[in-house]
Amino acid sequence: MWYFMILTKTTEYSIRILSFMALSDEKLFSAKYLHEKLNIPQRYLMRLLTSLSKSGFIKSIQGRNGGYVFVKNLDQINVSDIIKAVEGKNPFNECILGFEECLFEKPCPMHNLWADARETILKTFESTTLADLRKQQLV
Repeated sequence: MWYFMILTKTTEYSIRILSFMALSDEKLFSAKYLHEKLNIPQRYLMRLLTSLSKSGFIKSIQGRNGGYVFVKNLDQINVSDIIKAVEGKNPFNECILGFEECLFEKPCPMHNLWADARETILKTFESTTLADLRKQQLV
């Protein structure tokens, strides 16, 4: 079985972190706790938490009992926002086969076939919030 990955490991981990936080009944998450539960390398996790804080999704509470909490309501954070914040661009505008020369003027063989799937995925990411993911877990 083979598959391709459009999203980077950074994006995958960022979505895992925020989804985990959203799906938990905890309100405050220490980096140590997230590291233990998600098995994300400690340094990488710290870099991601800083990035997610700078993007305005979470904030750091300093002190002995500190940790990370959401700044925005879960219904204000959609998966597309997370991807764009981490990637700095929309990865779905890239060629599905990885060809750098695949452009709208000179498309690769998969370009038109990928267009409908790409639109469906983008709409799903744009319309799915962390609150939606939480509701799905509770069903």
